[in-house]
Amino acid sequence: MLIRFNVKNFLSFFENESGQSEEFSMIAGKVRSKREHIYDNDKIKLLKFAAVYGANASGKSNLVKALNFMKKTIVDGLPKGHTDMYCKTDRANKEKKSYFELEIMLDDKYYAYGFEVILSQSKFVSEWLVELKSDGSEKNIFTRDIENGETEFSSELKRDKKSYEKLKNYAEDIQEDSEVLLLSIMNKNKKTLYEKYNNLKVFRNVYMWIERKLDINYPDRPISDYSYMAKTEKIDEVCKIIKAFGTGITGFQMVDVDPEEIFRMIPNRIKEEILKDVENKKVTVNRMKLKEIGIVMRSNKDFFILNIASNGKVEGKTIKFLHGEENILFNLSEESDGTVRILDLIEVLLSGANKTYVIDELDRCLHPSLTCKFVETYLQLAAERNIQLIVTTHESRLLDFDILRRDEVWFVNKRITGESDIYSLEEYNTRFDQKIDKAYLDGRYGGVPKFSTVFPVKVDE
Repeated sequence: MLIRFNVKNFLSFFENESGQSEEFSMIAGKVRSKREHIYDNDKIKLLKFAAVYGANASGKSNLVKALNFMKKTIVDGLPKGHTDMYCKTDRANKEKKSYFELEIMLDDKYYAYGFEVILSQSKFVSEWLVELKSDGSEKNIFTRDIENGETEFSSELKRDKKSYEKLKNYAEDIQEDSEVLLLSIMNKNKKTLYEKYNNLKVFRNVYMWIERKLDINYPDRPISDYSYMAKTEKIDEVCKIIKAFGTGITGFQMVDVDPEEIFRMIPNRIKEEILKDVENKKVTVNRMKLKEIGIVMRSNKDFFILNIASNGKVEGKTIKFLHGEENILFNLSEESDGTVRILDLIEVLLSGANKTYVIDELDRCLHPSLTCKFVETYLQLAAERNIQLIVTTHESRLLDFDILRRDEVWFVNKRITGESDIYSLEEYNTRFDQKIDKAYLDGRYGGVPKFSTVFPVKVDE
């Protein structure tokens, strides 16, 4: 689970009033109500939901981008366009370090992983992985001073000489390489390494949480691959949830589609990549002695599965939806944008995985009441699971205390200088009977647009 995220000198984020990095936290505050909204293991209390508010261009989406930037950098290396992503409110920031750090809970242990990078130079400056103890103490797993070519490992890692020699070799290989991260290198084709050296698994575990458990979603990209619909044992539960959101859908079916028909709908460039993937999957099926293996293809309004059998035969499937009792099937492309959005979001409700979902613009295409219904449903289901959902939104109805705790509400506001501040509602001394949604819209907490006259109006006398 996510504990904290810190960022500095990235897009509209530079530093807070104390000169420190901007911080977003999922640590529960002093609020006593709605205890079922938090994870509590007697050592730490973590929120399972957070809503981030802010005016357009205030920087709330930049918080999502900062999280995604850190993830992409660890998994795939510095992304395209990174040299221009420093905070441009001051020219001097171009040559300053940018700071990224995640604190996470993993198997009842707590870790902080982070790095500093000069974005304009594509140059990493430092990197670290620390185990955080519940008593407030810290244990360095490794610290990397890239500028001076020095890497220091914990005494615990040094005890096993064989694994330490292996680890030291990887570190020495990149000792003077300021363009790569040790955590990334330790997870590129290193599966057998962790099977052989158990005490190094912390490198794998932290990396895998970032890659697979931190699920970041933007409004212009599909959230779900609809894999939850392929699980036949969950069909009744899925149908019940879909009906509850007023989509008009009463059921769905997996329907056979001729693969050639699927390929006719796909641009040639993508078609070539998929055909190449199909051939690779055929080899994998035979080598691993599987019955079949699938390729999922999803766009905003289409969904297809290609199943490759052990005999090389390729079969296509898609999902179609029932409305009413006429047994007439509708394609995904025939459903409304709002219905497609809800079908995407249902994955979050059904996920049994210990994941942290981040969704930018939760309320896109949704009626305000539907957004509230979704959050209420999520909070009910999350009470039984170790799952987190962080969203950006404009939906002020969620600010009603009947739905959220005060520490679940965050605001992003842009200063006159153009830099973004992020802060929690709990930082304000708000009376419990305050009408929060109205106070927010009135600008009490910032995070709302300030308008000026667009056109000077002349009144003819």
